[in-house]
Amino acid sequence: MNPTTGTGKYEQMLERCRALAPVPTAVAHPAEESALAGAMEAGEKGLIVPILVGPEAKLREIAMKAGIDLRNTRIVDVPHSHAAAAKAVALVRQGEAELLMKGSLHTDELLSAVVAKETGLRSGRRISHVFIMDVPTYHKVLLITDAAINIAPTLEEKVDICQNAINLAISLGLRRPKVAILAAVETVNSKMSATLDAAALCKMAERGQITGAILDGPLAFDNAISKDAARIKGIPSDVAGDPDILLVPDLQSGNMLAKQLSFLANADSAGIVLGARVPIILTSRADSVRARIASCGVAMLAAHAARQALTAAT
Repeated sequence: MNPTTGTGKYEQMLERCRALAPVPTAVAHPAEESALAGAMEAGEKGLIVPILVGPEAKLREIAMKAGIDLRNTRIVDVPHSHAAAAKAVALVRQGEAELLMKGSLHTDELLSAVVAKETGLRSGRRISHVFIMDVPTYHKVLLITDAAINIAPTLEEKVDICQNAINLAISLGLRRPKVAILAAVETVNSKMSATLDAAALCKMAERGQITGAILDGPLAFDNAISKDAARIKGIPSDVAGDPDILLVPDLQSGNMLAKQLSFLANADSAGIVLGARVPIILTSRADSVRARIASCGVAMLAAHAARQALTAAT
């Protein structure tokens, strides 16, 4: 918690949502109590307008047992999770929803509907995941990408992963986010592809192939997070000690990093998928209520930023 304001990092971020209208959100198959409660609570807080897509009788039964009020909530009746994923995506394509939210179905099932060539939500950019983490020992919200979707991204895929995270950070209110590109060491080594990718990404940013942020890398984790560690190793950097985004080499390292922060540093982790036509809210039954609400708040801010960009373009 921030001792001067009495609020945590997520709460400060969610303050930006207060003046914004809730965003219509297709919730795919919330056929489990925590998934249904999470969507409805985000609705009560004015972040989203949930459109529940799933077997209506089952949803009403869950709601009745859990004391969840579904009055004035739109329910789209479909027989099973596969149909719920397809229908939720269709609602977005039809313009009835501006966000997509995962219920109790498997992530792969939802994303399969998202990436379907003829009926999905593909854009020209690679789909990637961002953890938005509130780490008690770090001074601001920290974004980690990609730790959930792209297993071993190529350099070109990392460009999209990086740009997705930058755009999200800007929608959260950062003017020029700082990106630390992680590797095991801070020097370029031809035997370690992550260091080569990091150097290339920094040069690509210089040439305008990645925009809107300050990039530095390769940086080992200690140099990225600690200004003192970077100083001791003689690394001059505007990013070291103050990154907003950690770009990890691959899914395995990113996933382990995010979970280590959660379970060893008591961090909360919200999650969102970017690169599709609309942001996708990914929540887990293991997520705290605070993290689930933060996921919806982040997606809401991203949706409003997309609205503004569309208005500016037209």
